[in-house]
Formats: sequence, structure tokens, C-alpha cells
Amino acid sequence: MRARSWSDLSRWQRAGILTLGSVELALTATAAVDLWSRPRTEVNGVKARWWPVLLIQPVGPVVYLLRGRRHPHRALVT
Repeated sequence: MRARSWSDLSRWQRAGILTLGSVELALTATAAVDLWSRPRTEVNGVKARWWPVLLIQPVGPVVYLLRGRRHPHRALVT
């Protein structure tokens, strides 16, 4: 069985690949910018250990965004 080329895919398959690729790229870029700019005191663990996690696609950036960041306690507004 030969590998399928881009032209072999339907219009919907190509649209799905481009959409999911765009989402993956946006998540990775968001996580990378956040990790780069966030002070080390606001990161769970060592920042250097989170960089390789961002390369594990597609779950790495999501894991960092959910588990890698510390959120300072916010005062409740009443």
C-alpha cells in the first residue's frame, strides 16, 4: 500500500489537518511564550524540565498549561 499524498485527501480531510495543525501550533506557541515569560517562582517544578514537555505533541503544551503553572491566590471580590 502506497502512502497517500496531499492531493489524494478529500477537501474535508485537508481542512481537518490544517485546522488541527493550527490549533496544535497555537497551543505550543502559547505555552512557550508563557513558560519563557513566567517567573520561576510561578512554575511548578524546574522551568528547564518543562521545555522538552512542550515538544510532546499534542499533549505536552496542554499538560504544561494545566499543570505547569502556579496561579497566585486571588483575593475574592465581594
